[in-house]
Amino acid sequence: MALSLRHWLILALIPVGLYLALFDPLTLDPRAVGWLIRGTDNGENALGLHAFLRDPAGGWWPATTMLNAPEGVTLLFTDSNPLVALLLRPFADWLPADFQFVGPWILACLLLHALFAALLLRDHAPSFVALWCGVALFLLVPTLANRFLHANLMAHWLVLWSLWLFFDPRRAGNLIWWAAAMVVAALVHNYLLLMVAAIFASAMVERFAAGDWSSRLRLTAGSAAILALVALIARAHGAGGEFEVTGSYGAFAMSLDALWNPANPSYSTFLPATPQRQGRGFEGFQYLGVGLLVLIPAALAIRLGKGSAGSDLNRLVWLLPALLVLTALAITPAIDIAGEKLLRLPIPTMLDAPLDMVRASGRLFWPAAYVLVLVAVRFAYRLRHDRATLLLASVTALQLLDLSGLIRAVHAASADRRPTYVRTPSPRWDALVAAADDVTLAPADAIADLQLYQELAWRAVSAGKPIRHVYAARTSLPTRTRLMLEDQDFAKGRLEPRRLYVLLPGAPLPPGARARLVTIDGIRVLAPDRSR
Repeated sequence: MALSLRHWLILALIPVGLYLALFDPLTLDPRAVGWLIRGTDNGENALGLHAFLRDPAGGWWPATTMLNAPEGVTLLFTDSNPLVALLLRPFADWLPADFQFVGPWILACLLLHALFAALLLRDHAPSFVALWCGVALFLLVPTLANRFLHANLMAHWLVLWSLWLFFDPRRAGNLIWWAAAMVVAALVHNYLLLMVAAIFASAMVERFAAGDWSSRLRLTAGSAAILALVALIARAHGAGGEFEVTGSYGAFAMSLDALWNPANPSYSTFLPATPQRQGRGFEGFQYLGVGLLVLIPAALAIRLGKGSAGSDLNRLVWLLPALLVLTALAITPAIDIAGEKLLRLPIPTMLDAPLDMVRASGRLFWPAAYVLVLVAVRFAYRLRHDRATLLLASVTALQLLDLSGLIRAVHAASADRRPTYVRTPSPRWDALVAAADDVTLAPADAIADLQLYQELAWRAVSAGKPIRHVYAARTSLPTRTRLMLEDQDFAKGRLEPRRLYVLLPGAPLPPGARARLVTIDGIRVLAPDRSR
């Protein structure tokens, strides 16, 4: 189906409308940071970019020593967005002092999601309304909205981009296309990179099996070059460093009933939610929604009644091994159903470190979920055009009605119009931070009060003062050792005179520190002593 500019504009109404349903319009204001630094991963996303753009060192690679000083941290580990950081770095001097790109990034993700969904479907849709409904169903996969607290992982369009490359025999062998997809994924998030890499590997295996020795040599050399480039990016992000192994692989896996279990009682209008074990209701969330749960068996019935799947869908046999591996990683090692553990598979100790990199393994089912949606919509397109349109319009309306509670919950979380600083509103903080050489929480545990940490870190970075720790996806062993020693020094009263210590609730006052004790906004701090 050829699409005019008018068609594309009508399709764009879907992601724009979904954004406005999910998020307060204020979130698109680059100066509105208050809705972010509220103790969530999105707060870390905004904070990482803020530190990078305001770092006096002014490096070009997305890393900063303003957070976790003096070792610093790469932006990827702060849940910030290296791709956005690279694009915005040349304009840092012209951006507002308080600047966020989380809202605009999420809107861009939804627009790109709609674009690649339309590219996957437009050559097969029997009518524009059927295409519109198909695109809407891709955007209404609940896992997309569920990532609202982790903006980088709303880039599901990377999975759709890879599927678009895979399903076209000509593009599937184009290494330039694949290099672009892999590099962009490497600059957005490592989990999305793994998903894109699995689809890329499937395309290369298919081309290798079908090619002659000359084309195989070209594919091998080109694939090796792409992987080497991605490895360099990963190394620059910090991969290969000395990090503590958490041993938490499988703690955030996907339950066997995840496709029809909303997990949260408010996330489905029609289906009951069975609570998952801790950590699985969010990272392992894979609920499809009632509309898709109706469409998938209907599509299977259409397939059985209409014969062959079509030449491009037949190529899914090459993608199936990758999807099976990703699914196996998503549900193991502790296999659950309905919140109960069925069994735990033994994992060799030697795999603890490699598997620690995918400890939120439940996410890895996303490519399989989107393939299910793609196949279901494509089978529906095989009906007579009026029947296909009626079926898809019906399940789209059903999906939207089912997910109304999820949409309301996401919108409520973003509709925070309070001032930027809620925990630290007093203007006295500015003077304290300005008088300090650096800032720290005591004990040095950002997660203990993440909102307080984010407000302090935002104030410190704005004043050009480093903060001694960070909430990061990975903690290096040197950082862990330093923080332990700093906590020991604090407990024994060996204090840095020009450091601002902000005491966490319940933290004991160290010996000899009473002269520096100040209480602001109900928070105890040890003010810097500029006389020493």
